[in-house]
Amino acid sequence: MKIKLFAAAAAALVSAGAFAQSSVNLYGVVDAGVEWVNKAPGNGGSRTAVQSGSEMSGSRWGLRGVEDLGGGLKGIFNLESGFTLDDGRMGQNNRLFGRAAYVGLQGQWGQLTLGRQTNLLYDFTAKYDPMALTSRYSILSQDAAMGGRADNAVKYVGTFGGLTASALYSTRNEGQEVAGNNKVGREWSAGLNYAAGPFSVGAVYDQTNSDNVLTAANKQQRATVAGTYAFGPAKLFAGYRWSNASAAIVASTANTRSNLYWLGAGYQATPALSLTGAAYYQQDKGSATGSPWLFVVGSDYALSKRTDAYLNLAYAKNSSGSALGVAGMGDVYTVPAVGTTPAESSNQMGAMVGIRHKF
Repeated sequence: MKIKLFAAAAAALVSAGAFAQSSVNLYGVVDAGVEWVNKAPGNGGSRTAVQSGSEMSGSRWGLRGVEDLGGGLKGIFNLESGFTLDDGRMGQNNRLFGRAAYVGLQGQWGQLTLGRQTNLLYDFTAKYDPMALTSRYSILSQDAAMGGRADNAVKYVGTFGGLTASALYSTRNEGQEVAGNNKVGREWSAGLNYAAGPFSVGAVYDQTNSDNVLTAANKQQRATVAGTYAFGPAKLFAGYRWSNASAAIVASTANTRSNLYWLGAGYQATPALSLTGAAYYQQDKGSATGSPWLFVVGSDYALSKRTDAYLNLAYAKNSSGSALGVAGMGDVYTVPAVGTTPAESSNQMGAMVGIRHKF
């Protein structure tokens, strides 16, 4: 009888321990605002529109899970679905889990994951863009690839003291791999980040081959370095990104190169109110798209721990044929933001007021 009672108690303890060591969390962000821009496409007049998840955070919901496997090893997964709040559609080209879909292992040695996930440029930008990788009015207006994701990817991230090392390899960054040609759409990147006290600095190199079977040897290269320094309620940002694209990738007659510079500052004015300012300048090297500026000022007010309201203003200054809009550029560097890209060499102003809720 005693043996049976002991066995039952042990089984109950093991069951409770296993339950406590595993978890699955549902989370999400719902973000929408009203945007006004002048010199919009069409007749060049102003345009007012409801924008979904397009300023502070992309609207999303997700499932994140972890299981303790013992010995410091954990199994992890993340499924994250983006959507547009104004019309209820799925985002990322109608993908169910377009923002993230990966599984992996985590231990003292770091984290190894497989699936669709953010690339290292995205992770870098989240740390070093003054606007914190907002979908509009940020570094993504100058170069949308700074917030990229990759399909079919193996990703490693390891932190050792103040140093974080990361690497990613995608057999094809979007779509199915091509038999007999492992260069089609291939992406690989490596990064380092160092943080000590108020100071941090990071660098990433990323290379993506053409997604066309006939031009798979051509590639897009990006290298970026940036740093931050915090003192009191303020934080300073500075960064640089170099880009070089082979002719076949950008459908031009010559390689396209550019230098992108940015400076910014954030200030926690009160426990609820944060202010941000940033300037981005892209210096074109070798094509006729000019060298545009983007200036952004933003404010965010926390109504609670989960809900905040924001007001962001932006001004895009174009020259020599560039066509930068406050939310995207109509040239070879980025995918134009529909409805916001102005005519060549025209400047543009934009304003967005919105509300965001996290759960």
